[in-house]
Amino acid sequence: MAERNEIGKQGESDAAGNSQKVSNLFDVDTKEERVGLRRGIYLLPNLITTGALFSGFYAVIAAMSGSFEKAAIAIVIAGFLDALDGRIARMTNTQSEFGLQYDSLSDLVAFGVAPAVLMFSWVLSDLGKIGWTIAFLYMACAALRLARFNTQPDNKVFTGLASPGAAGTLATTVWVWVDNFTATTGMELAIPMAVLTVIVALLMVSSVRYYSPKQINFKGRVPFFYMLAVILLFALIFTYPPGVLLAIGLVYASSGPIQAVLRTRKSKTGEE
Repeated sequence: MAERNEIGKQGESDAAGNSQKVSNLFDVDTKEERVGLRRGIYLLPNLITTGALFSGFYAVIAAMSGSFEKAAIAIVIAGFLDALDGRIARMTNTQSEFGLQYDSLSDLVAFGVAPAVLMFSWVLSDLGKIGWTIAFLYMACAALRLARFNTQPDNKVFTGLASPGAAGTLATTVWVWVDNFTATTGMELAIPMAVLTVIVALLMVSSVRYYSPKQINFKGRVPFFYMLAVILLFALIFTYPPGVLLAIGLVYASSGPIQAVLRTRKSKTGEE
């Protein structure tokens, strides 16, 4: 008799459990639960990221159409927009995981695919298979640089040349050449540009340390001389944008290896 009662209780318990599962299928989520599922995104920083993505896409189309100067300018604009969206997100406290991933995908197009297509369409195509292999190497290194940044974010310094800096160096090189010379093809130009593209690509995935512009504090007080220097820099850029931006890109790209050599020499001198 006791066994029958126990079996009956077990059956009632199972039935209640099954009934609860069935009812859960038709339950309507509460407001709090729906809020957790419907997560919005911040408009302003992601809108700027979309602008950078569009600039990268336009650069690809322009490069394939032979408008190399327009493609180079579009990549430079994408670089400025990329620096702006992160800064605005931090200043307005609108950082999000969505924004981080979206920005990384935009960077791959604007600073990985677009410069590779630009360099190949401009001059690397003269090298045949070697040309598109070098273009792919650059794009792959840009993707690896972005993946490493996502998994190991840079703090005080950049580990490897940042992809916007690498893309800006190549884009301004094309911009300066097209702006001053009419001949854009030939092995005499293809070979040095191939070497430059490979060097810039390898710098992105290297362990060379670079100064991070993210360390600049726009909220703190600075000496009056700093403000004057910024004004002079803007005036200098507007005198001849492609040349000045190329000079800045080359100086920044070479600053990492130069500092690495100086640190090595200093450490050896200290040991002696």
